[in-house]
Amino acid sequence: MTASIAVVGSLNMDLVVRSPRIPRPGETIIGGELYTVPGGKGANQAVAAARLGAQVSMIGRVGQDAFAAPLLENLVTDGIDHAFVMQDAEAATGVALIVVDDNGENSIVVSSGANMRLSPADVEAAESVIAAADLLVLQLEVPLKSVIRSAELAQAHRVKVVLNPAPARPLPAKLLSMVDVLVPNESEAALLTGMPAGTQTEAAKAVEALLGSGVGTVILTLGERGALPARKGEMQVVPAFDVEPVDTTAAGDAFVAGLSVALAERRELYEAVRWGNAAGALAATKLGAQTSLPTRQALERLLSGGD
Repeated sequence: MTASIAVVGSLNMDLVVRSPRIPRPGETIIGGELYTVPGGKGANQAVAAARLGAQVSMIGRVGQDAFAAPLLENLVTDGIDHAFVMQDAEAATGVALIVVDDNGENSIVVSSGANMRLSPADVEAAESVIAAADLLVLQLEVPLKSVIRSAELAQAHRVKVVLNPAPARPLPAKLLSMVDVLVPNESEAALLTGMPAGTQTEAAKAVEALLGSGVGTVILTLGERGALPARKGEMQVVPAFDVEPVDTTAAGDAFVAGLSVALAERRELYEAVRWGNAAGALAATKLGAQTSLPTRQALERLLSGGD
């Protein structure tokens, strides 16, 4: 079956520079070539899902500047419906400034621009798209009131909601109660629960607390250690794939997309998490956000043990 996924979220142009290491405060480092790469957590997850075989609709905002056109063209290239990506005459397109060190780790500062002007009314205009989806994917780079309205519409139409709570921030119980699958990393889980999540024992307790907030399923991403999916009375680590990281910028977004496509295709939870692990691993082996996102063929090859 072809999965149908709606994504409400951000679109950014990423300005990426490689550097031997992340600069310390007040320090200037000579970096490498500047790369201009389409990004934004929402658009990354939309593009990744499309490349993995889903039919995807994107709902968001860009400006009317030099960065808007290539972002929209990139959605078209990947076959994504962008009828509800509005162009804002009063705000710039979102931009992310990204430094990537020699270990593939990154430091990111985002200027949100038009992303933070996505309104509940914009989401309501796209209700038909949300209603027709198998799954709605959300993040937190757009206004929280619009995220909540998106979840309300999905719930009204019995569409499952996947929330990647990034960038980390406290969330109201109302939103968490509407989330079917919550996908935080360790720092996001710690912020949401007020509990540490660094060790295996701590992570398990934080996940239990999140399940107690009304979320149906929690999938805690653990980086190179894999992911910890949990439902009531059920919790088990799914190991990561062993790869040599080049740039981890979009690895988390690729994980969310791989997971979401598999769930929308009605795959079992642990298999879906394995899809997420594979997509994230592949994305970490290439520089940039959307330039690193894998195809379905590459994902299936990794899942089957191929090179």
